[in-house]
Amino acid sequence: MSEDADVLMARVRERDPEAFESIYDLHHRLVYGIASRMLDDATAAEDVTQSVFLKIWNSPGSYRSGNFAAWLVRVTRNRSLDVLRARATRSESPLPESLPEGESMEDAAVARFDAQRVRRALAALPEEQRLAIEMGFFGGITHEEIARSTGTPLGTVKTRIRAGLQKLRGALDETVTV
Repeated sequence: MSEDADVLMARVRERDPEAFESIYDLHHRLVYGIASRMLDDATAAEDVTQSVFLKIWNSPGSYRSGNFAAWLVRVTRNRSLDVLRARATRSESPLPESLPEGESMEDAAVARFDAQRVRRALAALPEEQRLAIEMGFFGGITHEEIARSTGTPLGTVKTRIRAGLQKLRGALDETVTV
């Protein structure tokens, strides 16, 4: 049985490395999964994961109490968005001289446009729906694990995900027809 996140974070504030290791063991897959899906870059996702856990160790007071998993998702999302913004302000690399076989410049541009549309639609969702979707789809954890880590009933998690996906579908259909 794992300790409650509030108890573990209180121990981290007291500089207990075992509590920090427990926090890391319980949540590193969630953090890495979200960063990986948002950034589509394993190295950058590892950097974000390290950054998030360094924040926990160096500034444990930034988490006060409440839903630790939801707080962690927000911190991870914010760090990932910082990386994406930094990429956008500088040219990551020049355009390749040739595209991989079977991929056209149009396909690459459409895929990038679609990803931006999805990110905007996801950001417009109510927080509880967005967090559940991010944890499940980007974090790669099951509905049961989301329920357990957030302290939310399983039925509520499923309802939030279903409602969020319906809103996403509606928002994405709307942008296509405009």
